[in-house]
Amino acid sequence: MSTNISGTSTPTTKLSVAEVTAAELAGWHQLGATLTSRWQTGDFATGLAFVDRVGGAAEEAGHHPDIHLSYPEVRIELSSHDVGGITSRDIDLARTITALADEARISASDAITRVELALDQADPTPVGPFYAALFGAEWSDDTVVDPSGQAPEIWFQGPDEGGAELPPADPPQRWHADVWVSPSTAEARVQAVLDAGGTLVSDAEAPSYWVLEDAAGNRHCICSASAR
Repeated sequence: MSTNISGTSTPTTKLSVAEVTAAELAGWHQLGATLTSRWQTGDFATGLAFVDRVGGAAEEAGHHPDIHLSYPEVRIELSSHDVGGITSRDIDLARTITALADEARISASDAITRVELALDQADPTPVGPFYAALFGAEWSDDTVVDPSGQAPEIWFQGPDEGGAELPPADPPQRWHADVWVSPSTAEARVQAVLDAGGTLVSDAEAPSYWVLEDAAGNRHCICSASAR
């Protein structure tokens, strides 16, 4: 049974991963500070009609998602930017959107992915504005963020801030991708990477993240909201 988050928190209270999980939102997955869903509309007209109904519900709620419409699907992201995370406003609107999808007989996909880039740079101040300008993005809170969603987020960490005791990469590496997926698909994604020739460097922080390496020694992480 899902938890009624709305009755236990204020609209400006950032919810924990456990609270979001307890809401049992069918078709929705937490990727970092965002609730994401991917709806298989099958054609453009169905997607457009769905987006129109979602837009009306968002206006009525006074809370607005990011919506990406393409020929076969609609991807929707919910986050309360004023608190930098997920709140009861997002939970409520997610449930409304799911009800609209059910009425339109639109199904959700669990194949959800979001990519962030990380650069080993103890002090990002000298280089952060450069990457913001390069990507046509914004430099905010030591992070490069593109509000339009056209460029991936870039964040920075010290060379020894990986969170797990790892052997040094050979050759040395400064860039890596954090690939966010839904908790229900994380282990399958890790296995797919291993089957494609990757090597598991560390699962010490799993299911929060796994560190994987390609055949040339480049490392990347598969991340989920689990255990965060």
